[in-house]
Parts: sequence; C-alpha cells; structure tokens
Amino acid sequence: MALQIYNTLSRQKEEFKPLQPGKIGMYVCGMTVYDFCHMGHARVMVSFDVIVRYLRHKGFDVNYIRNITDIDDKIIQRAAENGEPFEQLVDRMVDAMNEDFAKLNILTPNSEPRATQHIDGIIKMVETLIEKGFAYAAKNGDVYYRVRKFDGYGKLSGKILEELESGARIAVEEEKEDPLDFVLWKSAKPEEPSWDSPWGQGRPGWHIECSVMSTCCLGNNFDIHGGGPDLKFPHHENEIAQSEAATGEHYANTWMHAGALRIDGEKMSKSLGNFFTIRDILEKYDAEVIRFFLSSVQYRSAINYSEDGLKDAEAKLDRLYNAIHGCDLSAVIDEQDAVVQDTRERFEAAMDDDFNTPKAIAVLFDLVNEINKKEGAEKNPLAALLVELSSILGCLQSDPDNYLQRGVTLDDAYIQGKIQERAQAKKDKDFALADKIREDLDAQGIILQDSREGTTWVKK
Repeated sequence: MALQIYNTLSRQKEEFKPLQPGKIGMYVCGMTVYDFCHMGHARVMVSFDVIVRYLRHKGFDVNYIRNITDIDDKIIQRAAENGEPFEQLVDRMVDAMNEDFAKLNILTPNSEPRATQHIDGIIKMVETLIEKGFAYAAKNGDVYYRVRKFDGYGKLSGKILEELESGARIAVEEEKEDPLDFVLWKSAKPEEPSWDSPWGQGRPGWHIECSVMSTCCLGNNFDIHGGGPDLKFPHHENEIAQSEAATGEHYANTWMHAGALRIDGEKMSKSLGNFFTIRDILEKYDAEVIRFFLSSVQYRSAINYSEDGLKDAEAKLDRLYNAIHGCDLSAVIDEQDAVVQDTRERFEAAMDDDFNTPKAIAVLFDLVNEINKKEGAEKNPLAALLVELSSILGCLQSDPDNYLQRGVTLDDAYIQGKIQERAQAKKDKDFALADKIREDLDAQGIILQDSREGTTWVKK
C-alpha cells in the first residue's frame, strides 16, 4: 500500500509523493517560548515526532524543521512582568522546553531556527511584497498585507472573504486600508525590542516569521507543513498568502494538522482551571505512559485527556513491557517467519493509512499474544520485533526491569532476599511458607514471575 496522507488543503487523503525521490522537506510550527509547554503542545509535538519516525522507518531522508518563535507580544509582556530581558526569558523557556521534550522522547529536529535570526530575510520578503503590490507601509511605521490582492486567500481554511469581513474591525491605532489586512511589520513602541528597517524601528509580525524560516530552510516549495489545530486560520492561511505572493511558487504540497487536546471533554483553558503543563503531568505519570496515551489516538483526531485515559494507557504499556520482560531483545528477527511477515505487513498498512496509530497499536497487541504463546528463547525474535515496531511510536525504549519496577519503595535487596527465602521454602517443600511470601509481596505491590530461568519481579 502506498503512503496516504490527509491533506488539509485538498480535504482528502492523497498518495504521498515527495518532490525529490527518497527525500522529504518538512516544516512544523513550534513553540512561542514565553511559558512552560502544556499538554496541548505535547499532543502536537508527539504526533509529528511519530510521523517523522515512521517516514524515516520507510527509508525517507527527512529534513525536519521546527521553528521557535522568540519575539512576539506575549514574550515581550511576560519579560516586562518578570523584569528581565526578553532574550533571557526565551533562553530559559527553550531550556525548559528541551528538557520536557527529551523526557517525552521527542526527537530533536534537523534545524530549529529562531525568528530573530531571520530579521534580514523577513525585511527582504516584506520589501518584495510591497514591490509586487501585495503589501503597503502605513504612516505609523506598520506594514500590512493586502488580503484581497491574493486570489487564493481562504483555500486552506475554507474561509470566505465576505464572512471574514463581517467580523473584522480596525483598531483606533491601526492605519489599514481594509479591515481584513494583517500586519507584516510592527512599528516599535517605547522600550520594546526592535530592529532597523526601511520603515523605521520595529519587529516582525508572527505570520511572516514562518514564511521566511520555512522557505529559507527548505526552499520556496517543499513537501509537508504541519502544526496544531488552531494554526490553520489565520496563521497558516496567512503564510500561504505571503509566501506564494512573494515567490510566485506553490508553497507547501501537503498540509497536516494535529487534533485538539480536550480535558474531560472541554477545551483546555487557564480560565476553566483545567490547564496542565507537561511538568504537571510528569509529576504523576511516567513520561512513556504520557507518550503512549498521546499516540493512542490518530494524530488528526481530537483526544480527550482524563485520568482514566492515562491509567488505561499505563495498563496497556505495562502489558507490552511484560511481554518482553526477560527476553533477549538483541535476538535476530527471522524475516521468513509467518508471524513476523504478517505483523510487519499489517503494522505498515495501518501507518501507511494516514499514520493510523490506533490500528498499529492493535497489531502490537496481536504480536503480544503470539509472544505469550511461546516458551523460553522462542519468545526472543518476536520480542525484538515488538521493540522495533514500538520504537516508531517512541515506546518500549526503557529497560524492561527498570520500567516494570518503577515507583517501588521497597529495596531491591529486600525483595531479592524474599525471593531466595521463597526458593528455599519450595526446596524444603514448605509450600505454605512459599505461598505466604508471594502473598506478602503481592500485598506490598510486588508480583513474582516464575520461569525456567528463575524468579523475577515487577511492580503490581
């Protein structure tokens, strides 16, 4: 089956064909770094991380670009509230973001450009848009984009200009020709960060930043542009208008948008008191559990965050780890084995169908059933396959012993001592004592697992 991707631009699944055979240029809108990343960010970043992992699994050379917005109104306001330079706030929040993403096993992109590193390119693109009549400089030093000048405006989001016009307004301080026009360059207010430009001191608008960073890193036309559900309009719509007007070329071929994260059925919001940072959730759940939970729903579907959902993900991940516990994960996978061939075929068919992770996960649990039918060393090749395929989801990357024994307060030496005591009791045919030791450990959250190789333990 050829890889099919749902293209937001065409509103249908399409067979994916990269511009250059074997190579993919992919740009995903990253963080605006004024605060800690929240679970909605984790949803988007884990989704695209799985997509990149699978594309590379299929042999594509993926040039993955994920930008950082390091200058905007929120950053300026937060830095002022903190009484610190905006650069200091940005660096601190980028470090925190990288720490959170590393815990979630999110791969580092090939390049992570920052908006302030591309001021010259932004000014150049704005100048080009003015020269072509798509933009104009207002008397107050702002530069605006003429939305009605671009014939294709609304093609990504499906927005109609007449509908947008009815809800548009012009603020008192703005000097727009049309309420629909949006800012490309903002004139500097007193004590704000600013850069020299042909229109005076100022800073870039948000939308133009991504147009410049994406085309700088990937060229005027590239394969995939992705982002969160709230970016389709106006951000990505404005990116298309700016980029295609400036370059005269088609911008991104495939547009992908991750689904929203909801909290117990409601949109995550600070005002509703249901706003959780990644760090909040990491205090309660293992990072791999969070990642598995976020991958359990297809990337473009909305996902409902709940305690029950996380507990269910934890139980399922435990089952995967239990299947490989005690196995030799370096074993050679027999590619001629019927189970291996069937598993690979069905897993890849699921992922080729617009990265359908729920179906792919179901295939993994079918493989668990096959592993559990085997004895001893017969398990090893299938266990190695389970780890390989799970790695595409970013899971089963921990040592099984460490994972299954996480959060245990009992000392390992104490548990091992009880295991030895039980073994001696069985040797002495004191089965009542052996059973009591097992029951006592069970009551303390420890499950003993007997095999031909001996007894091991996992967290209950």
